[in-house]
Amino acid sequence: LYAPAEFTHRRNIDQIKTTDSLILALLIWQAKTGIESQRRFCECFNCLSHSRFNRRSRQLLQLIYQIRQEMNKKVDLNGQFLIIDSFPVPVCRPIRNYRAKIFRGYANIGYKATKKIYFYGFKVHDIVSDDGYILDYVVTKASVHDARETV
Repeated sequence: LYAPAEFTHRRNIDQIKTTDSLILALLIWQAKTGIESQRRFCECFNCLSHSRFNRRSRQLLQLIYQIRQEMNKKVDLNGQFLIIDSFPVPVCRPIRNYRAKIFRGYANIGYKATKKIYFYGFKVHDIVSDDGYILDYVVTKASVHDARETV
């Protein structure tokens, strides 16, 4: 319903064994069960290759984003409070903050005020309705202050 024509009529679409809707359903199931590793999730199924599932999931990211945007248009926010929050996504232990080479140029060192520690990684800023529906989010470097980022 929300997929653009160039996506639904892409090359070799008639030869795929697993449909896009099944991949989306599996991604939702994976998120619901709390399994973070796609490799571990695919081990539950003998017929599903983790590399192919990962590749197909990445192809569907733009479609997932479009579906979420269309669902956001249908949400009635009249009389609701919107909550803006952020949370850290550290990529290494604090002892390695200054030696970390992963994501160099993309991640940096930020401060987590609630725990009073510095961390190396990213920060996710999000807008959530008072009933828990995530409206939008953005991932930034860890040093970006909550008041500076607009979602």
